[in-house]
Amino acid sequence: MASPKTSTPKGTRDFGPDEMVRRNYIFSSIKNIFARYGYLPLETPAMEKLSTLLGKYGEEGDKLLFKVLNSGDFLSKAGGSDISAMDRSRLVSIISEKGLKYDLTVPFARYVVQHRNEINFPFKRYQIQPVWRADRPQKGRYREFYQCDVDVIGSRSLLSELELIQIIDEVFAGLKIKVKIKINNRKILAGLSEIMGQADKMMAITMAIDKIEKTGLDAVCRELAENDIPAEAIEKLKPVLSFKGDNREKLLLLKKLFKESATGLEGCDEISRLMEYVAGVNINSGLELDLSLARGLNYYTGAIIEVVVVDFEIGSVCGGGRYDDLTGIFGLKDISGVGVSFGADRIYDVMLSLDLFPSGLLSSTKLMFVNFGKEESLYCLKLLEEIRGAGIAAEIYPDVAKMKKQMSYADRKQVKYVALVGLEEIEKGIISLKDMETGEQESLSMAQLLAKFSNIP
Repeated sequence: MASPKTSTPKGTRDFGPDEMVRRNYIFSSIKNIFARYGYLPLETPAMEKLSTLLGKYGEEGDKLLFKVLNSGDFLSKAGGSDISAMDRSRLVSIISEKGLKYDLTVPFARYVVQHRNEINFPFKRYQIQPVWRADRPQKGRYREFYQCDVDVIGSRSLLSELELIQIIDEVFAGLKIKVKIKINNRKILAGLSEIMGQADKMMAITMAIDKIEKTGLDAVCRELAENDIPAEAIEKLKPVLSFKGDNREKLLLLKKLFKESATGLEGCDEISRLMEYVAGVNINSGLELDLSLARGLNYYTGAIIEVVVVDFEIGSVCGGGRYDDLTGIFGLKDISGVGVSFGADRIYDVMLSLDLFPSGLLSSTKLMFVNFGKEESLYCLKLLEEIRGAGIAAEIYPDVAKMKKQMSYADRKQVKYVALVGLEEIEKGIISLKDMETGEQESLSMAQLLAKFSNIP
């Protein structure tokens, strides 16, 4: 067990070579699919101004922001008043002007506004970076974690939502994770609030509904009552949240309920058109209209998307939605965007638990030369130059050590082939190649060895 002096902060982790190889496999797989759909990479700073972050994630989100103390004497601006008696929000504004970013979407919106004269709209970007949340650490939930975001901003077309669903489907199919894609629309949630007669309490209703998967319907109803939602209004909502029909039947139910809600009907129309698009392409993942799906972030205005793993309990592994005016808070009005974020850490945990990483992934070295001594190693160094020049990952054991020790090193590192070049091999101009899995050994010329490795992935 690590001592307090050598442990990481709670909710954070080191990533050793094995973890990094697996994580890079996930990142590379996702990046390749993003690029195929025409998205470009972007990075923003780890820190943003608190004025950029606060008020964008709701009251609960604001509480989870990590604040960064001002440099130097951060208390100098607090004055001579009693700090312990000072209002917390006022004190924070005095001693902290920056915070670690909570997600990648708000910094992205800030970037778009700041660089709007350089951007070609619609702007399609992907971003893979760590984010930080002062949440309670638990299984699958960390304080520092990576997000893989993909967004398109500057278009209101539902083809963008379709494209994101296609990307989600391809990413998880490529990683061999079986998922269900859940969709809803914030306009449907607004419509439900309207037919309940509680349009002004939509956020409280949405926040409660968003917890139904974790707490259940009864707990949601209790929370609604605690937020002064009348019992008769809650009764109107319960049949919707407990309805078990298919996607078509759910839409029919909503359209009947929304006869007096233009907003709700607009949400139904958007979902119907999106499903029509989905039906015209090849989507292998299950697609479900989930009327309880709310996603608590304040900035979503249209379609909302969440992805869960089938037959594995870990929470959502991807989520996002449409935001019609997120850039408006930074002074650029009426720029609509839509995006989703892949939870790399949860995806990693799923793949590790289900043994989905490819075999041989942890071995970067394809060929290792045994070190027999100074003369032999000098000869092997020339061979290594040619082998690496051919794009083959190869190394030589650095020390003249017992054969057992060198072979154990290769075995632990999962090196598939070991080259044995002693004085006899040097004289004959050959390389003795040993397959570490089968134990078979063969003698090859350099040309034959290069040809053999050209066929090995």
